[in-house]
Amino acid sequence: MLFLQIGVGIAFVAILVAMVYIGFRQQGSGNDALEDRLAAFGEQERDIESLEDVELSMSFRDRVFLPLVERLAAITARFTPQKQLEQSQRLIELAGLTTDPTQFFLMRIGATIAGGIIAAFVGLVFLELTGTQAIMALAGGIALGNYFPVMSLRSRIQKRQEEITRSLPDALDLLVICVEAGLGFDQAMGKVYEKWDDELSLAFGRVLTEIQLGKQRREALKAMADRMDVPDVNTFTAAIIQAEQLGVSMAKILRVQSDQMRVKRRQRAQEKAQQAPVKMMIPMVLLIFPSIWIVLMGPAAIRIADQFFFS
Repeated sequence: MLFLQIGVGIAFVAILVAMVYIGFRQQGSGNDALEDRLAAFGEQERDIESLEDVELSMSFRDRVFLPLVERLAAITARFTPQKQLEQSQRLIELAGLTTDPTQFFLMRIGATIAGGIIAAFVGLVFLELTGTQAIMALAGGIALGNYFPVMSLRSRIQKRQEEITRSLPDALDLLVICVEAGLGFDQAMGKVYEKWDDELSLAFGRVLTEIQLGKQRREALKAMADRMDVPDVNTFTAAIIQAEQLGVSMAKILRVQSDQMRVKRRQRAQEKAQQAPVKMMIPMVLLIFPSIWIVLMGPAAIRIADQFFFS
C-alpha cells in the first residue's frame, strides 16, 4: 500500500512538472506545408525497393533511436513555453553545442522524474523515511533532477569561456604576425584555424565560412561574440569592427589589442597568485593543523592522562 501511494505521488509530481512547461509554440514548431508536399512528391518518384535497401543499411541508432527522440522532442515542444526554449537555445549556443532545445527539455523532464524516483527509493528503502521527511526527500530529488542538466550546461559554458580567454592572447599574437607579414585579416584568421584546434579557432573557422556564404564581416564577428559572451572577445570584435568602419590600419589595431590581452593575462595570473594563500587557509586550518596538533600533543596528552586519572 505504501509503494502504491509512492507511485501515485510520483505520477502526480510528474504531471505537475509537465504542467510547468505547458504552452503552445506557434513559431518555429510547425512544418512547412510546401516542403511536405515537395517531399511527398519526391517520394512518389523513388523506387520503393531501393528506399527500403537504404533504410535497412542504416544503423539501429539512425533508424529507431534518433527518430524516436525527435518525435518525443516534437511532442515536448508543444508543451514548452517559447521563452524557455529561447533561454535553452541561448545556453546551448554558449556551451558550443548543437543540441535541439526541445531535446534538452525532454532530457530535463526525464532527469526530474528519475531524480524523484531515486530519492523516493533511497528515502523509503535505505533511510526508512516516513511522512514529512519522505515528502521533503522526494521534493529534493525532483528539484535536483530538474536543475542538474542546467548545472551541467552552465559548467560546460564556464569551461568553454575560460578556454577562450586563455587562448585569445596567443591567437592575437599569431594574427599580428600574419597581418604584419602581408596577409589580410580573413587569411590571418584562416591561419589560426589551420594551426590550432580549440574553441576559438573553431569560432574563427565558422566566421570565415559565414563570410564565404555572403555574410558581412562585422555581422559574422558580432555573431561570434554573441555565441561566446566573453568580455575579451567582445572588446576584440568591437575594435576590429571600428577599425574596419574608420579605415584604421588593421595591423596597428591588432598590435594594440595583443598588448592589452597580454597585460590582462599577466594581471589575471597575479590575481590568482594572490588568492592562493587565502584559499590554502581552509585546508590548512581544517586538515593540516589538527593533524599536527594530534601528532605533537597526543603523546603528552596520553602521559598527562595517565598521571592524573589512572595513577
